[in-house]
Amino acid sequence: MALATATLSPVTPTERPLVLPIAIDAMSGDKGVSVTVAAALDASRQYPHLQLVLVGDLPLIERELALHGAAASPRLQLRHATEVVLMDELPSRALRGKKDSSMRVAINMVKNGEASACVSAGNTGALMATARYVLKTLEGIDRPAIIAAFPTIHGYTRVLDLGANVDSSAEVLYQFAMMGSILSGAVDNIASPTVGLLNIGEEEIKGNEQVKAAHQLLSQSPLNYQGYIEGDDICKGSVDVVVCDGFVGNVALKTSEGLAKMVKHYIRQEFSRNLLTKMAGLVAMPVLKAFGSRIDPRTYNGASLVGLRGIVIKSHGGADQMAFVSAIRQAVLEVANNVPELIKSEVCIQMQQRHSS
Repeated sequence: MALATATLSPVTPTERPLVLPIAIDAMSGDKGVSVTVAAALDASRQYPHLQLVLVGDLPLIERELALHGAAASPRLQLRHATEVVLMDELPSRALRGKKDSSMRVAINMVKNGEASACVSAGNTGALMATARYVLKTLEGIDRPAIIAAFPTIHGYTRVLDLGANVDSSAEVLYQFAMMGSILSGAVDNIASPTVGLLNIGEEEIKGNEQVKAAHQLLSQSPLNYQGYIEGDDICKGSVDVVVCDGFVGNVALKTSEGLAKMVKHYIRQEFSRNLLTKMAGLVAMPVLKAFGSRIDPRTYNGASLVGLRGIVIKSHGGADQMAFVSAIRQAVLEVANNVPELIKSEVCIQMQQRHSS
């Protein structure tokens, strides 16, 4: 089984300027404008050709900009929205009752060709429901999926679905694999990404009926399919793309986040035990910082709602400034590589091949 060796791709908008700005749902997330505005300013400083539109309550956004000694500009525009989708709000209520929310307005900008992508740290269910309703899915794609990067011992791997679809058919899992492979190839610059299907074992007889049927479809596909993988293969980086349904993927995501917090807690606890361990901690500090940066979830923040007719990036709701910049960065990478169009083209080709065979 080939090992994935992906490293985070550099963002170079100075070489490939964006034609349209990226719309930021400025009111989203647990901390709202205090994070999104600071992150937008940071991203603008890092990427000189990047244009952003902050969407939300204008007086709040303008006050937050003033706190940073900034104001609206051609590269940092503002768009007013009168409503906010709450983090615990029902997706159906957000979709039907808040048509002027910062989330909806930002997604509408993508649909109307005013923005190249949308980035939001808001309610995941509401974001997916709204994005799917407004943008629609690409032809040949039954369901959009959530895909994000997981750190591994070889760099990182991309995993989908992470919660958009809790029960997926074999055909849908096949589509996930195809979309994940295309995104990884474009954004991570991997010529032929390896793909693995997450299962409870590597033996042919294991797994539920959907997974077994998906295995057969993938085995006959042009994808660089490596077969079944198990949960520990995610952290090993055994493949570039891991495919599973949203129920399994979300459990894997939350488990990995909890594990990272537990490891961090125990390391701090042990180095704080007594004077000797505190001194040892000071000596080991450079190593601990390097270790922390390699598994820091903020570095990998920014999940793509792949399969839509537009780019929508979901940031973690509790993201800080650094993490939200990472989500903006993911949007820039997908815009620069025109990921939806690549998926659309490849799906069309594979559908023709499958129908002709």
